[in-house]
This record gives sequence, structure tokens and C-alpha cells, in this order.
Amino acid sequence: MAGVWIFSERYEQLLELLNAGRRLARSMGTKLSAMSQLDPEKAATLFSHGADAVLVLPPLSENPSLDAFIPVIVAEVRKEDPDVFLLSATLRGRELAARIAARLNTGLCGNCIALEIDRDDGALRMERLVYGGAGLQAVTCSSRPAMASIPPGTFEPAPADGEGKGVVRTLPAPPPSAVQIIERKTKTSRGTDIAEARVVIGVGRGFEKEEDLHLAGELAEALGGEIGCTRPISAELHWLPEEVCIGLSGLQVKPDLYVGLGISGQIQHATGIRSSKWICAVNKDENAPIFAVADFGIVGDLYDVIPKLIAALKN
Repeated sequence: MAGVWIFSERYEQLLELLNAGRRLARSMGTKLSAMSQLDPEKAATLFSHGADAVLVLPPLSENPSLDAFIPVIVAEVRKEDPDVFLLSATLRGRELAARIAARLNTGLCGNCIALEIDRDDGALRMERLVYGGAGLQAVTCSSRPAMASIPPGTFEPAPADGEGKGVVRTLPAPPPSAVQIIERKTKTSRGTDIAEARVVIGVGRGFEKEEDLHLAGELAEALGGEIGCTRPISAELHWLPEEVCIGLSGLQVKPDLYVGLGISGQIQHATGIRSSKWICAVNKDENAPIFAVADFGIVGDLYDVIPKLIAALKN
């Protein structure tokens, strides 16, 4: 199964990686294999999206840690020797990618946003943002496999193009892990995953009090969107959970419409919204950096602008 391999614990990200992996596999003239923890029926659907083979990780025993899969994955990679191994850069995926790369003694391009095969030497060329998004770094890996972790939303999901056929193989059960989960506590989530939302309303320090966030909520409801925020709102003021923080150290979003309310638009945040189709900004400072990346800008006090926007949308 040497060729291009992909891994994600989430089906949606598997489809995104299939899109990237399929283009690489075609350029290299090789096969594409997907690895995840799926039931056989759902695993078989990956063939219509471009997979040539699916490696299924078996169900874990009660309360294990996800790192129990690491020895199994490493053993398969050593045995089959793929050229490229792509993993989804989710919270757990980033950790798995780093630990797998360390065990394989190979290179890893973290938070990779672009991939292509060099026509001259056939090496995998990877790109990632550096210096808070102000620069782009090109990375190549001289060891095997070349590994990269890719943020969710970087690529569009691979479309289904027919029934597709391939081989589904279940990997052996992992050995007992020294790490055990002794308790699980449900984390309350607000709304849906904003990384998949078509409209995102961004909240910044222009809001004076937490109670005023209801204005952003009303605008989000009128537009059928979800609320995100800057790092100070989630990490410093704790007005919103960190799971909706957008930026270099948070989520990368690519909605059809992003509306930034009271956000200055520093590069750390702008990096997280750069893939949005349309960006609208509301800020009373006409020199705010957000206007340099916005398609539409409204210079004004958000406490005056937002109610007018809501009223116009309702009418």
C-alpha cells in the first residue's frame, strides 16, 4: 500500500484529506489509502471519494486514550512504507502527528496549507504560514514518509464520483496502553462547529461588556450564522469558549460571509479569516487593520451599526 496515506478521526476531515491526497496520488502515479476508526459500511463510502484502500482501526476498549493507536499506526507505516502521510490537524490529530513522526524518525510539516509534487525531483513540497501569517514557508522532507498535518477546512471535501471499489482491511487491536481515561466530562458547546458555518460573526474588544454580546447573537440569528471571537475575548475575558476562537492559535474559518464586529484585525486574527469569500468589518477606527483585508467596511460605533443592520435584515 505504499503511496499516499491519510488519517483523521473525523469523517468530514477525511473527505477533505481525500481531496488533497487524490491530487498527490495522481501526480505521483500511486495509490491513495485512508485510515480511520469507521464501521465497515461507512468505510466503504470512501471509495467513491477517491480512496483505493481503507485501513480501519478497531474499536477501543473501555475508557482508553486515543494514543493507544500510535503503535498500530507506526507498525503499519513501517511495514508498508508509504511515500506521504497526511493527518488532520485537529486538537488530537496534531498530537498524534507529532508523536508518530517522532517514532518514525521523519519530518513533519505542521499546519500545512498547500502541497504539490516537485516536477524536477519528485519531492513533496509543503507550505505553511509563519511569523503570525506574515510569511509563507516552503518545506520539503528528505526522509520517508513525508508527513504533514493539515488544518480542517484547508481543502474542500472530495466529491463522490461514482460507486468506487477497493479493499477494506481491519488493523490489529492495539496493545494495552499505559494511559487510561478515568473519567469523561461533557463540554458544553455553543451552536454548531463554526469551522463549517457558512456565516460567521466575529466578536472583538469593541464590545464593552459581556452582556452586550446579545447584539452579535441577534445579528447571527438574522443571518443564519454562528459566533466566533478573537483570542482576548475567549482567553482573557472568558466571555466565549476557546472552541470559537478564530486566528493563528485558534480556528481557521472559510465561510461565505465573515462579519467582524469591533475587531482591530491584527495579523494573528486575520490569518484565521483570510479564506472567507466575503469579509465585512464594523469598527469605529477608520485606520483599523481589519479594513485592509475586508471587502466591505463600515466605519462606525457597533452599538449604533448592529441594531440598524438587524432591523434592515428583518425588514
